[in-house]
Amino acid sequence: MTDLVTGEDGKPRCGWGSSDELYRGYHDTEWGRPVTEERGLYEKLCLECLQSGLSWALILRKRDGIRDAFAAFAPDAVAAFGRKEIEGLLKDPRVIRNRRKLEAIVQNAQATVAMRDHTPLPELIWSLRPPSRRAPRAYADLGSLSEESKQLAKELKRRGFAFVGPTTVYSTMQAVGLVNDHLAGCFVRESVEAAQRDVQRLFPSR
Repeated sequence: MTDLVTGEDGKPRCGWGSSDELYRGYHDTEWGRPVTEERGLYEKLCLECLQSGLSWALILRKRDGIRDAFAAFAPDAVAAFGRKEIEGLLKDPRVIRNRRKLEAIVQNAQATVAMRDHTPLPELIWSLRPPSRRAPRAYADLGSLSEESKQLAKELKRRGFAFVGPTTVYSTMQAVGLVNDHLAGCFVRESVEAAQRDVQRLFPSR
C-alpha cells in the first residue's frame, strides 16, 4: 500500500483509507474531524482501548454491536454497569470479549462522570491540543505518540481512567481532531483543517 492513493472516484486519500469500503467511509467522514462533546470523546477513547492489539477493521465491523452493548456509550448508563453486566458482555459476540478492556470501559465511564464537577472530559482533552504543524507527507513522518499524548495519558490515569497509554491516547487524538494527520495531498485534509479552526472558538487556549 502506498502512502497516498488516488481512488476510482479520482480523489487522493491516505492509503489506509482506500483499502476497503469501511476504511474509506471512516477516513472520509470521521477520522480527524473534531469531536467536542463528552459522549463522543468517551466513545472514541473506548474504541481505541478495544482496538489495542487488534485491527481497526475489526472494531469498525463490530462498532454498531459494541455501541448497542454499551448503551450508545452514554457515560451515566455505562457507569452503572456492575459485575452482572460485565459477565454478560463476556458472553456477547458483538463485543471484544476481553475482561480487562470491558472493565476499563466501565471504569472510564465512572471517571468521566466524576470529572464533570471539576474539569470535564472535553475541556481536559482539548486543553492538550498540540500546536499546528506541517502536513505529513508520508507515514514515516507520523509518530505513534507525542509529548501531549504522554501528558494527556498521565492526566487521564490520575483521574481514574484505565487502558489509556500514550499510544492509545495519541490514536484518540488523531481520531477526534486534536491533530490532523491526513497526509499532504489527501482531499480530506483541508476540510479537517477548517473544522479544527471552528473548534478554536470553543477551546481557544492554543
